Amino acid sequence: MKLIYPACFYKNTETGAYAIEVPDLPGCATGGANLTEAILMGIDAASGWILGELEDGQPIPTPSPTNEITPDENGFVDLLVLDIDEFAKKHGGELVEKSITIPVWLDTFAKSHHINYSKLIQETLCEKNHLHV
Repeated sequence: MKLIYPACFYKNTETGAYAIEVPDLPGCATGGANLTEAILMGIDAASGWILGELEDGQPIPTPSPTNEITPDENGFVDLLVLDIDEFAKKHGGELVEKSITIPVWLDTFAKSHHINYSKLIQETLCEKNHLHV
């Protein structure tokens, strides 16, 4: 699942470091010694925030349109692209196993079309929760 959230960036003119906050994710803030490091830290922090909510069964906030985010003075807004699946592989909690029961004819159809049940269920659950896979 890929998500895009706007973030506010603030440069420290003395050190060149950047602070980042993600307004749609309460309390999600981080920073880095330079812009590249700050972006990577922002992606990591926002991904961890989202994954934590998903693992707790909580809905995640809809990202605000960029033009609706107003940074404080001397800040700017840019987008963070999050790959939650990749982040979860590295940092996520354990997986859960679920059993399903379907008619034989439907299983035959799924096998003949190389349908991955786990992926299908994940995509469907994300769709139901208005997330993008």
